[in-house]
Amino acid sequence: MRIWDVHPGYLARQQLLGEHRELHGLFNILDQGKKAYSKHPETVRWIGHIPALLLRHSLLVSEMLLRGYQHHSDLSQTNTEIIWPEQYIDAPANQFVLLASKYKADKRSGRIPLPANTQQLWAQHKYSVMAIDPQGCREIGPEVAHGCFRDDMHALTLILVDIVRQKPQSGRLMNALLHMWGYVNDQGKAMPHNPEQLLQEIQRRSVMQDKQYLLHSTALCDLALWV
Repeated sequence: MRIWDVHPGYLARQQLLGEHRELHGLFNILDQGKKAYSKHPETVRWIGHIPALLLRHSLLVSEMLLRGYQHHSDLSQTNTEIIWPEQYIDAPANQFVLLASKYKADKRSGRIPLPANTQQLWAQHKYSVMAIDPQGCREIGPEVAHGCFRDDMHALTLILVDIVRQKPQSGRLMNALLHMWGYVNDQGKAMPHNPEQLLQEIQRRSVMQDKQYLLHSTALCDLALWV
């Protein structure tokens, strides 16, 4: 049993659908008090964190739908405060290493390539961070280029995992969408002003125009939770 902490965009089909299946099993253990796997380390770390687990489920579903997969197993949402587990089974940076070893044999990959360095990792998360913490976005970029995060994959991954779990304010979310729109803007067509429709159009045009920078962005999936 494993619930990954890195963005589901990095998961190949087998890992993405596998986590979705195991998350449902974990939810049943926690919500219904089932004894199977109740002492598993993954189960133990999610005790008291069902709202966060439900948000992880929503993120998995968003990634599945983005890739064209079907989904028919909703989980009831809750308005309870979301508190994420403080502990990891494996540190997020180490999860990239684990995924790389799984993908090596048959050359699988997720929608987003596993990052080779902190610069690539930052580029993949930039718009998600921009939507949540614009000031942090302005500060992290230079540190990745020539500062404390230049070669520290472990520290940067921890920070990014924490940031993208937060809910963006509507104005900041729209600002990030407008930046993304700049990559796919067709001067001959009007821009949708509804955030949900705008994101859907960005997703569609990213595929049609093969905009790799956006296709490899975490924001293409996770902003769908908030529009």
